[in-house]
Amino acid sequence: MELPRNAFKRALVEGRTQFGTWLMSAAPSTAEAMGCAGFDFLVVDMEHVPVDTPQLVEILRSVAGTPAAPVTRLPWNDTVTVKRALDGGAQTLMFPFVQDEHEAQRAVAATRYPPAGVRGAAAVHRASRYGNVVDYLRRAADELCVVVQLETVDAIARLAEIAAVPGVDSLFVGPGDLAATTGHLGDIGHAEVQAKLAHAATVARRLGKPCGIIGGNPEMVRRFLDYGYSWVAVGSDMSMMVGRAQEWLGKLRG
Repeated sequence: MELPRNAFKRALVEGRTQFGTWLMSAAPSTAEAMGCAGFDFLVVDMEHVPVDTPQLVEILRSVAGTPAAPVTRLPWNDTVTVKRALDGGAQTLMFPFVQDEHEAQRAVAATRYPPAGVRGAAAVHRASRYGNVVDYLRRAADELCVVVQLETVDAIARLAEIAAVPGVDSLFVGPGDLAATTGHLGDIGHAEVQAKLAHAATVARRLGKPCGIIGGNPEMVRRFLDYGYSWVAVGSDMSMMVGRAQEWLGKLRG
């Protein structure tokens, strides 16, 4: 059996713009619906949503039947959590709150088997298609994609050093936390925050490193694309559902 290919990683390498959204509902059926809606990628959030490894696997199974590629955002840069997510079949991992090159190196090492890293080896799990992928242990890293999140002023200042870490496939700038550490909590539209977001995209593009971000609406996403971001999420399943509910209720009650 062949190793499953990582469509998200391939699109990054080919320089194709990708549009996605966040999965905040933790519901496999909603994930499947979003995957069928036409998004290129879906972020399964284990950091701010109470999703554990068994739930992650069910969501990955649901997304696998759609054209979308799953991106798993881990709760933390933790080797054990990484191992369980990878064994569960996640191929693209997003590491939150990476502050410097050493933390980026730790993230990459957790995704590689020795001697290149520290990932624990198991013979039979979902990622190897229960032992049926030929030579999985030697080939697994070929289809893995490591995304590190830069979420603070200090991390943005170290962007070049973090991007240079071997095995880091892409960066992701978190506008919400960056706004908070800039002194503008809850206001990513503030001029100072926007200037830092634009700067990060410019530096990443100059370095040839794909960089992602999330915007709350299509207008902000277009602005981020103009800055130079190559893959962008718009809102979330929950924000779209609640937003449409409020819109329709407003028309009925207005």
